[in-house]
Amino acid sequence: MAVDADLSEALCDAVRRAQAAGESLRIVGSGSKSFLTRGRESAAGVRASRLLSMTEHRGIIDYRPEELVVTARAGTPLPELEDALAQRGQRLPFEPPRFRGPGTLGGAVACGLSGPGRPWRGAVRDAVLGVELVNGAGEHLRFGGQVMKNVAGYDVSRLQVGAFGTLGLLLTVSVKLLPAPPSERTLVFDLDAVSALERCRGWARRPLPISATCYWDGRLRLRLSGAEAAVADAAAELGGEASGEEGFWRALRDHRLEFFTDGGPEPRPLWRCSLPPAARTPLEGCLVTWAGGERWLRRAAADGAGLEAAARDCGGHARLFGGDFGMRAGPHIPAAEAVYAGRLKQAFDPTGVLNPELSAALSDAD
Repeated sequence: MAVDADLSEALCDAVRRAQAAGESLRIVGSGSKSFLTRGRESAAGVRASRLLSMTEHRGIIDYRPEELVVTARAGTPLPELEDALAQRGQRLPFEPPRFRGPGTLGGAVACGLSGPGRPWRGAVRDAVLGVELVNGAGEHLRFGGQVMKNVAGYDVSRLQVGAFGTLGLLLTVSVKLLPAPPSERTLVFDLDAVSALERCRGWARRPLPISATCYWDGRLRLRLSGAEAAVADAAAELGGEASGEEGFWRALRDHRLEFFTDGGPEPRPLWRCSLPPAARTPLEGCLVTWAGGERWLRRAAADGAGLEAAARDCGGHARLFGGDFGMRAGPHIPAAEAVYAGRLKQAFDPTGVLNPELSAALSDAD
């Protein structure tokens, strides 16, 4: 078993030495989401980077169950953290995906991806209270704290969510927690895609203890979470069949369902669409979560332009869920947003020490 350790000073020193030598660093945790950036390190025009592992910088620093707050080092494995929370009847609200490994707290924040309960329990950004990080100059900085921010100003700690390590090397993260629900139940309904979407929209207007939805292959699954009486009453009112699928929501969270693992003899790329829940396209052939707000589908790369245009027309966006997903620059980022992204990169990492392969074009933004 790995021993908890504070390597903050060693990590600061590693960044300082890299900057002084004109080198760059590629930050890695458990590697569970490395496929979202894989290949970028060898892209044309990107200088070679040294790996900087966070896995030994781990451990829970401060846990206050009575205040629903925990602070842990970035390399802390998610299973280890969640086991400690479960002992006090608490959980991370954003259900961080693991994908291809155990995952770490820092990796969950850096990628910014949330699980099936996001619309009801909040996104990663909603849970982050404060961070400690190392900027591109090797300086140890602190932002936020252990309470919700309630004054005017920039919430710099939340800029790190979804930044894929391009704005700082995360050292510690403080997050707010939620009590684990006393009761959970999954119901299954046989419906076509349009009817499932309409059913979800109707449920969203009612005070039901819904915590997740998933439509796939003609079946709509609904997760109810809360007090035992509330869950039982809602299940009796809504009908459907009780699900006997143990672990379905964990498999969905980590992309272990057949939809994600079996691409057929000639697998097509996986796309992720973030859309208004009422959008009618793309819908057929999709795996739909977040009551319609998130949709997964397989589509040939050559058809990507049409899919991206259709998503934009609906007020959303579509992205390939592969090696370019972690890019913080490119045509998928609106021009105005790219300007601010470039300025933030200049402020946090002016010489491009941290994950430069993911922000190679940001220096061109002005």
